[in-house]
Amino acid sequence: MYRDRLEEPGESMLGARKYVGALLDLKPATLRNWVEAAERADGTRPASASAACRAGDSEEVRALKRRVAELERANEILKTASAFFAAAELDRRLK
Repeated sequence: MYRDRLEEPGESMLGARKYVGALLDLKPATLRNWVEAAERADGTRPASASAACRAGDSEEVRALKRRVAELERANEILKTASAFFAAAELDRRLK
Protein backbone atom coordinates (compact mmCIF):
# COMPACT_ATOMS: atom_id res chain seq x y z
CA MET A 1 0.00 0.00 0.00
CA TYR A 2 2.83 2.35 0.92
CA ARG A 3 4.72 1.72 -2.32
CA ASP A 4 1.55 2.09 -4.37
CA ARG A 5 0.86 5.40 -2.68
CA LEU A 6 4.40 6.58 -3.41
CA GLU A 7 3.88 5.97 -7.14
CA GLU A 8 1.13 8.59 -7.23
CA PRO A 9 2.39 11.90 -8.63
CA GLY A 10 3.42 14.46 -6.03
CA GLU A 11 3.22 12.08 -3.07
CA SER A 12 5.96 12.32 -0.47
CA MET A 13 7.22 9.47 1.68
CA LEU A 14 5.86 11.14 4.82
CA GLY A 15 2.50 11.73 3.16
CA ALA A 16 2.34 8.11 2.05
CA ARG A 17 3.23 6.90 5.56
CA LYS A 18 0.57 9.13 7.12
CA TYR A 19 -2.09 8.00 4.63
CA VAL A 20 -1.37 4.28 4.97
CA GLY A 21 -0.87 4.62 8.71
CA ALA A 22 -4.31 6.19 9.07
CA LEU A 23 -5.86 3.39 7.02
CA LEU A 24 -4.20 0.67 9.10
CA ASP A 25 -4.39 2.56 12.41
CA LEU A 26 -0.59 2.69 12.72
CA LYS A 27 1.74 5.50 13.60
CA PRO A 28 3.79 6.74 10.64
CA ALA A 29 7.01 5.99 12.54
CA THR A 30 6.01 2.34 12.92
CA LEU A 31 5.28 2.10 9.24
CA ARG A 32 8.63 3.79 8.45
CA ASN A 33 10.49 1.24 10.58
CA TRP A 34 8.73 -1.63 8.82
CA VAL A 35 9.44 -0.19 5.37
CA GLU A 36 13.11 0.40 6.18
CA ALA A 37 13.48 -3.12 7.59
CA ALA A 38 11.87 -4.59 4.47
CA GLU A 39 14.15 -2.52 2.23
CA ARG A 40 17.23 -3.69 4.15
CA ALA A 41 16.03 -7.29 3.86
CA ASP A 42 15.49 -6.84 0.09
CA GLY A 43 18.93 -5.26 -0.26
CA THR A 44 17.51 -2.03 -1.66
CA ARG A 45 18.58 -0.06 1.43
CA PRO A 46 22.10 -0.26 2.89
CA ALA A 47 22.52 -0.98 6.57
CA SER A 48 22.71 2.31 8.40
CA ALA A 49 25.97 3.48 9.92
CA SER A 50 24.12 4.37 13.10
CA ALA A 51 23.13 0.70 13.56
CA ALA A 52 26.79 -0.28 13.49
CA CYS A 53 27.50 2.55 15.88
CA ARG A 54 24.76 1.37 18.24
CA ALA A 55 26.28 -2.12 18.25
CA GLY A 56 29.63 -0.68 19.28
CA ASP A 57 27.96 1.55 21.84
CA SER A 58 26.11 -1.36 23.40
CA GLU A 59 29.41 -3.21 23.82
CA GLU A 60 30.85 -0.14 25.53
CA VAL A 61 27.76 0.23 27.72
CA ARG A 62 28.03 -3.41 28.83
CA ALA A 63 31.70 -2.91 29.70
CA LEU A 64 30.89 0.24 31.64
CA LYS A 65 28.08 -1.50 33.53
CA ARG A 66 30.50 -4.28 34.52
CA ARG A 67 32.99 -1.65 35.71
CA VAL A 68 30.32 0.16 37.73
CA ALA A 69 29.25 -3.10 39.39
CA GLU A 70 32.88 -3.87 40.25
CA LEU A 71 33.40 -0.42 41.77
CA GLU A 72 30.15 -0.66 43.76
CA ARG A 73 31.32 -3.99 45.23
CA ALA A 74 34.66 -2.41 46.13
CA ASN A 75 32.89 0.50 47.83
CA GLU A 76 30.76 -1.87 49.89
CA ILE A 77 33.89 -3.75 51.02
CA LEU A 78 35.58 -0.49 51.97
CA LYS A 79 32.51 0.71 53.90
CA THR A 80 32.38 -2.55 55.84
CA ALA A 81 36.12 -2.41 56.57
CA SER A 82 35.85 1.22 57.64
CA ALA A 83 33.01 0.41 60.06
CA PHE A 84 34.95 -2.55 61.44
CA PHE A 85 38.09 -0.50 62.11
CA ALA A 86 36.09 2.41 63.53
CA ALA A 87 34.38 0.04 65.97
CA ALA A 88 37.75 -1.49 66.88
CA GLU A 89 39.19 1.99 67.52
CA LEU A 90 36.28 2.89 69.81
CA ASP A 91 36.72 -0.37 71.75
CA ARG A 92 40.46 0.35 72.13
CA ARG A 93 39.81 3.86 73.45
CA LEU A 94 37.24 2.66 75.99
CA LYS A 95 39.64 0.20 77.58
